[in-house]
Amino acid sequence: MKLLYAEDEPALSEAVVDYLTYHKYIVDAVYNGADAYNYAISGNYDGIILDIMMPKRDGLEVLSALRRNGYRTPVLLLTAKTQVEDRIQGLNTGADDYLPKPFDMGELIARIRAMLRRREEFHPDLVCFGDLTLNMQSGELSTGELSFQLPKQEYRLMEQLMLNHAMYLSTEDLLVKAWGYNAETDINSVWLYISYLRKRLSAMNSKVEIVSKRNIGYKLEQRL
Repeated sequence: MKLLYAEDEPALSEAVVDYLTYHKYIVDAVYNGADAYNYAISGNYDGIILDIMMPKRDGLEVLSALRRNGYRTPVLLLTAKTQVEDRIQGLNTGADDYLPKPFDMGELIARIRAMLRRREEFHPDLVCFGDLTLNMQSGELSTGELSFQLPKQEYRLMEQLMLNHAMYLSTEDLLVKAWGYNAETDINSVWLYISYLRKRLSAMNSKVEIVSKRNIGYKLEQRL
């Protein structure tokens, strides 16, 4: 599991990163809100631990911007503020959980595990982006009055692109997420199926397209 941890207190950040690393998490640490947002958008994280009081952009501003852009990765807020109003504001902004400082490391790891477990158990029936709707039960992709039953591998790739439409996914990320860690294939398969899906979207006259950025990856964008 890969986590992003945003905290402007270096000593606390180091202690938390050491603790999470000991518990087998991969952790990227940042020290201000601007970096937190940029890392979240460009990275591929299973969860985010976000301090509210940070320089450049505070945690609530970062969280609000992420949610406005369709970023669905679960977020645990950390803050020295303990008033009920602050907790309500954080949760209403889109946080999945809230932990006041100072906190116990054992409680932190328990809340992270619970947050990630809820994410794994959540399987929406429909995922939408732009004029596209993907039925995650039937594998049907539709736009307007047109619909198509996607073959298995096209569905898996499209599922990842739609669930993560706010960020670029690298070829390696897509290979692991859509084919699995032990798949007997290579990145050529990703390129091939991206081509299939592009042709599929074109045939359906969708305003959504798969765009690529050199050395970064792929994401969905909606044409105006």
